[in-house]
Amino acid sequence: MLAYRIQSNGSAAQLCHVDIPAPKAGQVRIAIKACGLNFADLLMQKGTYQDTPEPPFTLGMEIAGVVDGVGAGVSHLECGDRVAVYSGQDGLAEYGVFDADRAIALPSSTSFEDAAAIQIAYGTSHIALDHRARLQPGETLLVTGAAGGVGLTAVEIGKLMGATVIAQARGEDKLAVAHTAGADHLIDASENLRDRVRALGGADVVYDAIGGDVFKAAFRATNPEGRLLPIGFAGGDVPQIPANHLLVKNLTVIGFYIGGYLRFRPEIVRDSFNTLFRWHAEGRIKPHISHVLPLQDVENGMRLLRERKSTGKIVIKP
Repeated sequence: MLAYRIQSNGSAAQLCHVDIPAPKAGQVRIAIKACGLNFADLLMQKGTYQDTPEPPFTLGMEIAGVVDGVGAGVSHLECGDRVAVYSGQDGLAEYGVFDADRAIALPSSTSFEDAAAIQIAYGTSHIALDHRARLQPGETLLVTGAAGGVGLTAVEIGKLMGATVIAQARGEDKLAVAHTAGADHLIDASENLRDRVRALGGADVVYDAIGGDVFKAAFRATNPEGRLLPIGFAGGDVPQIPANHLLVKNLTVIGFYIGGYLRFRPEIVRDSFNTLFRWHAEGRIKPHISHVLPLQDVENGMRLLRERKSTGKIVIKP
């Protein structure tokens, strides 16, 4: 089968042929129909992601497909079942073996492309805003990088939770995407973020996917007792947080990494995904997928992600 693999530390990922794996006890083999790309895939290629596996390994963190083989001890799944798996790796391939308890049944109305696009982006925003930040109806949510893979879902879920949403993104096209997702106010990345947000009454919750100076500006525009979620650092700089300012405004900075919950509270992720797939089946959420590419074109998908020429999600179809 074809797989997009990193063979050794420091080597570039490349498509190669490997043996189709067999499921072990407690595992299922899945014929992969779709895999979502994530910024973390780029970081893994550089070895800078916090959960980068030891090479050799196959990239691709979230997949959807059909159960193709069942290992010993698995009774709740059978061949032919349509499932989604947040795997963390092994998704950019034609087949993969995964722990059966991570596989979630898909509603018949949910396409494989949508299922692959929902898990990490929507799961991150849903758990971050609901379980961690406790976003309340009527509060103001500021989302930076609002047209990106996770930012766009934060806009959508923030609106579903009853918040007023301020979206920051670069350029009219990306702001239009955020507006379509439900943003109430739009701020271009070229504008003074702090001044614009404060003119709108300040932010109660900040969902920041950019870091650096953008986080600093958002920090200064947060209302007393506000909560800040540093979700990612697409701008390249990890912000340093002045603790004395936290004290003055009674602010809370909340750490959140969805992959961590798989290790110590996996039911949080499972329950979130079940909620999200139900919302999708009910028409309450709809992932924005800007590009669907074949596995043979995965390098182009990575380039689009790296150069920020996509909006929402890029999905690869083996």
